[in-house]
Amino acid sequence: MSTATFELAATSSEVLNVVAAFAGGLVIAGALVWAVVFGMRVRDRELPRPSPEEQPRLPLNGPIHEVREMREPDEVPVPADKRERLMPYQLHSSGTRRGKDQVRKRWLPGSSGSFGSGGIGHT
Repeated sequence: MSTATFELAATSSEVLNVVAAFAGGLVIAGALVWAVVFGMRVRDRELPRPSPEEQPRLPLNGPIHEVREMREPDEVPVPADKRERLMPYQLHSSGTRRGKDQVRKRWLPGSSGSFGSGGIGHT
């Protein structure tokens, strides 16, 4: 090839595009390497993972099971003066309390289901 061919190739916009793409790839690769090194440094500063001896254990009497109970809403107290607002310290800490009737309510055959359930409805 002659020098004229190299000069023509060097001045064309395709060479500039290739050089720009190569430079962009180097920038992206450098950013990825920096991110991995930065992540390794952050991980080295973290506390070590707990050893198997430090892991939580089951209680001696076995696993704890859930407790089922029926709850009732706690009524909001009415202020003595109707114009007075209730303040947060006048309210109870819990919105429900244990119900007197602990029998679970069941569906009764013959009564209707929810709207649109396809049943025949209440008869």
